[in-house]
Amino acid sequence: MTRVHTQLIGAAALSLALAGITSAHAAPSGTVAFLMPDQASTRYEQHDFPGFKAEMGKLCPDCKVLYQNANADASQQQQQFNSVIAQGAKVIVLDPVDSTAAASLVHMAQSQGIKVIAYDRPVPSTPADYYVSFDNEAIGKSIALSLVEHLKASGVAGSKGGVLEVNGSPTDAAAGLIKKGIHEGLQGSGYKTLSEFDTPEWAPPKAQQWVSGQVTRFGPQIVGVVAANDGTAGGTIAAFKAAGVNPVPPVTGNDATTAGLQLIIAGDQYNTILKPSEIVAGAAAKVAVGFLDGKPVKGETTLFKTPSQLFKPAVITQQNIKAEVVDKGFANAKDLCTGRYADGCKKLGIGG
Repeated sequence: MTRVHTQLIGAAALSLALAGITSAHAAPSGTVAFLMPDQASTRYEQHDFPGFKAEMGKLCPDCKVLYQNANADASQQQQQFNSVIAQGAKVIVLDPVDSTAAASLVHMAQSQGIKVIAYDRPVPSTPADYYVSFDNEAIGKSIALSLVEHLKASGVAGSKGGVLEVNGSPTDAAAGLIKKGIHEGLQGSGYKTLSEFDTPEWAPPKAQQWVSGQVTRFGPQIVGVVAANDGTAGGTIAAFKAAGVNPVPPVTGNDATTAGLQLIIAGDQYNTILKPSEIVAGAAAKVAVGFLDGKPVKGETTLFKTPSQLFKPAVITQQNIKAEVVDKGFANAKDLCTGRYADGCKKLGIGG
């Protein structure tokens, strides 16, 4: 396949050097909050927060880090936001449950001299002080193009049917960017979009329920599915299997979760996006320490009138999962090759 953003982030990006942040004098101190949106995706507990905490520990040993997860509840996130302000947070890293509702939080913090770093999901209507993320629009375009290339290489004619599109949460501006990228990737592909769905709260059961209805509606006309993350991909695959569809049409994903990688190994999911959350979390920590230190923090680009740093995504399929994920240490064979996935690992040369 033509590789679209498949070159993994190199050592230079891993260093996460941001101009103007490194300080010759002693590291500052202060309270920094890290507020994540939900627990439906395992990444926040397993990767984002540990990555942020580790980098803060290196850059600012005297800093206090507050962590909260809103469990997909915008009201709860507002309470958590108020709580960390009351606890003296000078910088808040915010991954909003509701990107529109978050505008009032940004206003409130900035009116009190508190810096807000939008994380993963932007706040389109109000400029935060910084935005750090993987390039969400590029993610959507990459997974869609990868699927299209696979369908064409497999000899699937556009006249045979079309694709389903399972998008992320309608309250998540990052999901909107992924959706925009998916539309760009499918445009002019020759494969029509049979139907699409914005999945409330990114919840896999809700994706599964919707896809089940579409399988009944369209049947063999469905030649592929562009799912916006591994959770919705898993729900999609479960819907096809419950309907007795075999083989399952190729399904995309995003986040390179253990479950998503295992589905790729098994041949049930076609692709995912490798975007090690620790990279973005580390970058957010560097920006936060820069703000605490009173240093000017410049973005590499601007998005929604906000200085931004966007990292490039990498598409993962069976073709490169061993070389790019396992061999480079982003996941290990012991975790991936369990139970029914052992045979698939053996075929792909993963593990002993």
